Amino acid sequence: MRASGVLLPIASLPSKYGIGAFSRSAYEFVDFLAEAGQKYWQILPLGPTGYGDSPYQSFSSYAGNPYFINLDELVSQGWLTTAECESYDFGDNQRYVDYEKVYQSRFKVLKTAFLCSNIIENGAYQQFAAENQDWLYDYALYMAVKNHFEGASWTEWEEDIRNRESQAVEQYRQELVEDVGFYCFLQYEFYRQWGNLKRYANERGVDIVGDIPIYVAFDSADTWANPELFQFDEQHQPLAVAGCPPDYFSATGQLWGNPLYDWSYHKQTDYAWWIRRMEHSFQIYDVVRVDHFRGFDEYYAIPYGNETAEKGIWKAGPGLEFFEKVKARLGNLRIVAEDLGYLTESVLALVKETGYPGMKVLGFAFDSDTSNAYLPHNHHTNCIVYTGTHDNQTINGWYEDVSEGCKQFIAAYVGLPVEQATANECFIRLALASVAKTAIIPIQDWLGLGIEARINEPSTLGENWHWRLYKEELNADLIGRMRDMTGLYGRLR
Repeated sequence: MRASGVLLPIASLPSKYGIGAFSRSAYEFVDFLAEAGQKYWQILPLGPTGYGDSPYQSFSSYAGNPYFINLDELVSQGWLTTAECESYDFGDNQRYVDYEKVYQSRFKVLKTAFLCSNIIENGAYQQFAAENQDWLYDYALYMAVKNHFEGASWTEWEEDIRNRESQAVEQYRQELVEDVGFYCFLQYEFYRQWGNLKRYANERGVDIVGDIPIYVAFDSADTWANPELFQFDEQHQPLAVAGCPPDYFSATGQLWGNPLYDWSYHKQTDYAWWIRRMEHSFQIYDVVRVDHFRGFDEYYAIPYGNETAEKGIWKAGPGLEFFEKVKARLGNLRIVAEDLGYLTESVLALVKETGYPGMKVLGFAFDSDTSNAYLPHNHHTNCIVYTGTHDNQTINGWYEDVSEGCKQFIAAYVGLPVEQATANECFIRLALASVAKTAIIPIQDWLGLGIEARINEPSTLGENWHWRLYKEELNADLIGRMRDMTGLYGRLR
């Protein structure tokens, strides 16, 4: 069945309190998708973010981002007042997430709600805590201790708690009992609200496409609680870190800095940690995009301490065996392989052997010749076509910067001149007309926005993950245009 969807991060939704959340706007966006005939809502990872605000550098591979908790719902439960919420400064630019102001305000108002909730007596909370005890208490203690040490990475904590000596763990758990309870409360409320929103979407025929980062952050509850999973030395310092070599995005490569997995250890445990992580992802999403799929075939190891990613080496990943183990334990899953970038014959074979659909990004289609795999005439049904992803420039912004030769190639390919202001519509039509089973269009491209609406520019810090949608942009005219174009190319759900 042909279908289409829209890419929009939760953080980019309109809202009253500085950042998108599981608020009324999220439910209205689901209604918008349903009316526009869309089957999928693709989002970015939901984990709590830290320095740099990237959802791909999270404090936990299981926890949810407290920024997304709907404050109005806490008001309706009697744990907050509207006046309390409005007394904080979350930023006043509806187009821009001011993460510093959100950070300074959000946790204070959430702490007020926690102290009023008496959540420990709540039966649903008790059930949630019991069902998630394998990660919840480690995460909550990690965050509480991190706050105790004024935000320092766990590798800078005092030796006893850094090494998780049992006496120290119990000591901090008792001393910081209120903060531990607070972080457990945040996860309960996050997952309760997210579950309600996802259920609402599914009931209206909209499936959620989630995103699982292949790596975890070095400063995270995962690395602190389970150092044996990673390539660490005896002092728990990385031997090498993750990234990718010089490519389309960066002349010096991308130095992500994530610790690398000790795949030999994972193999010995039948990939138990990874299988639990995949199972968790499919409890909260309908479809999961596996970020940096290539890393399961080969991963790029950059010596720890290097300032760029130019001198890394490729090493063998777990390969097909990993996905066979996942399938044996969890059955056939709706996985999308993020297979972008330079791909070797071995990773192409891995994608084919798993049977997972890969990704075709039209922003990469016109930089070579007619053999380019991203050009629509080279697509196949088992793939997902995008005009762009969260890492790409918007189509109109991209078209502004491409060479005249590229513009001539595009005009020849589509059979008519392409104007700067309507390049987005041309590329949306190319995506929807593709034989690919699924087409996903970022909302910025539907709106015809330019460089100001880019979500992320890889290998940069400072202005990423900030863009937000105006509520009035989701109007009846856009619904009609999306529905007409989706129907024209046989993708109405």
